[in-house]
Amino acid sequence: MARKQRRGGSRMNRRKFLRTGLLGELAAVAAPQLIRASRGLRAAAADTLFQLEELTVADFQAGLKSGKLTARRVAEMYLKRIEEVDRRGPALNSVIETNPEALAIADALDREHKQGRVRGPLHGVPVLIKDNVGTADRMETTAGSLALVGARPAQDAFVAQRLREAGAVIIGKTNLSEWANFRSTQSTSGWSGRGGQTHNPYALDRNPCGSSSGSGAAVSANLCLVAVGTETDGSIVCPSGTCGIVGIKPTIGLVSRAGIIPIAHTQDTAGPMARTVADAAALLTALDYTRFLDPAGLKGARVGVARKFFGFNDQVDKLMSDAIDVLKRGGATVVDPADMPTHGKLDAPEFEVLLFEFKADINKYLAGLPVGDHPRTLKDLIDFNERNRDREMPFFGQELFTKAQAKGPLTDPAYLKALRSCQTLSRAQGIDAVIRKDNLDAIIAPTGGPAWTTDLLNGDHFTGGSSTPAAVAGYPNVQVPAGYVYGLPVGISFYGRAFNEAKLIRLAYAYEQATRHRRPPRLPPAADLHS
Repeated sequence: MARKQRRGGSRMNRRKFLRTGLLGELAAVAAPQLIRASRGLRAAAADTLFQLEELTVADFQAGLKSGKLTARRVAEMYLKRIEEVDRRGPALNSVIETNPEALAIADALDREHKQGRVRGPLHGVPVLIKDNVGTADRMETTAGSLALVGARPAQDAFVAQRLREAGAVIIGKTNLSEWANFRSTQSTSGWSGRGGQTHNPYALDRNPCGSSSGSGAAVSANLCLVAVGTETDGSIVCPSGTCGIVGIKPTIGLVSRAGIIPIAHTQDTAGPMARTVADAAALLTALDYTRFLDPAGLKGARVGVARKFFGFNDQVDKLMSDAIDVLKRGGATVVDPADMPTHGKLDAPEFEVLLFEFKADINKYLAGLPVGDHPRTLKDLIDFNERNRDREMPFFGQELFTKAQAKGPLTDPAYLKALRSCQTLSRAQGIDAVIRKDNLDAIIAPTGGPAWTTDLLNGDHFTGGSSTPAAVAGYPNVQVPAGYVYGLPVGISFYGRAFNEAKLIRLAYAYEQATRHRRPPRLPPAADLHS
C-alpha cells in the first residue's frame, strides 16, 4: 500500500504509501556513509557518459533493429550499473537481488531476433520487478521479509509470465517497504528486513516513498529500462512522484494480481513505472495503449481540479498552478474546483476493509505456497517477527498485523458494511459524481509533496497526497513529473473513471510533451536547500 500517518495527523495519513537483511549499520543511515558515498559520485553515480542514460523503449528497439544494440549487451550494462551505483558507490540500495539467469535469457532473445522473430516492443527490454511479484526461478519472492526467504512460489505471477511472453528480460527484483508497508503505523517507506533502506536518487538522505520504492528509485537512476510496481493506495504513484518518473496505477482487474503477495484484493494491482509516458504505456502493450500517445491530446479535454488536495505546501501549489496553465494552453477546459462531495470520508472504511482483506488474502497466499519450513498463516508471521525481533523489528513493530489477525472472516457484517461504504463514497458519490456533474475527462491533483528526510526512528513524515479516491474506487491513476522543489521532484496525478486508461494516458502524454520536466538524478548525498 503506501499510506502513512503524519505524527499527530489523521488516520488518512497513517497508512500512506503501502504497496504497494537488516544491515548492522542501518540505524545510522546517513551522514558518514552518505558523505563517503558522495566521493564516488563522479566515478559512478554522476556518470553522464553512461551510455544507456534515459534510454527509451523506442530507442532500444531501434538499436536492436540496426544491430547497434543486443539484449545481452544492454542487460550487461544495466547489471554493471546496478553493481556500481546500487551496491557500491552511492549505494542507492533499490535492487534486492539480480537474476542469475538474466544474461542467458537475453542471449535466447537475441537469437530469436536474428531469426526474425520479434515478440513486440518489450522484446529484449531489461525490466526490474518488485519483490512481491512471484517468480518460479532462482530468485526469491519475499515482500522484503526474512520470513519468506526460501519460500519460492510454484509458478510465475501472471505479471511475470506476461513479461516473459512479451520478451522482456527480468534482470532482478526491487526492494520495497516490507509487506508493502502494511505492518506498522510507524514504518519507514523503503525499508525491509531483507533489503534494508532504499534511498531517493535525487538526495540520498531523502525517502523514495511508497512500498514500490525500489522500483521508483531504480527506474529514476537508470538501473533498468522500465520496472513493475504494485499499489494498494499510493505505492506506484507516490514513489513515481518523489523519484521523478511516470507511474500508472491501472483499474483494478485490468492486470491480474494472481501470484502477487497481497494486501487487499479490492485495491491491489501491479502497474508500470518508467521514465516516460510512452515507456509506461509500452508495459501495457497487450491492450495497445501506445496508440493513445497524442501530443495534442489536451485539446478539447475537460479537466477538473481536486482543489481540496492542495494547500499542504506553497511551492507544490505553485507548481500545480503552472500545470493548470499548461493544460489551458494545450486547449483543455479546466473546471476549478472539482472536488468530491465525499472528500475526507474514505479513510476509516478503507482501513477496516484492508485489515479484513489482508488477513484473508495473506492466509490464502501462504497456504498456497509449496510445502516448506516457512509461515503458513498470518499468526505464523506474527510469531516469526517476535522470534526475530532484532532483525525484523528494530525500528517499528507489527500493530497492523495484530489488528488484522483480530478480524473475522469476509462474511463479517462489519467488513461488508465498510466495503459498501468504500465503494459508494469513492465511486457513485465520489469520482463518478464529480465527472458526471462537470462532464469531465479526468481529475487532477498534486500526487504528493517533495521527499522527506528518511527517519528510521520516527517513521515517515508524509505531508499530503491524492491517491486515495482512485485507490479505494479501484480506478486508474497516472502520475507524471510536474517540476521540482529545491531539486526534489513533485508530480501531478490524472485520475478518472474505471477502464479510462486510454484517455488518461492521452492527457498525461500531452502534458508531458508540453513540459518535459523529467531530468535524471545525480545522486547527491543531500538536497541543496540553498539553490
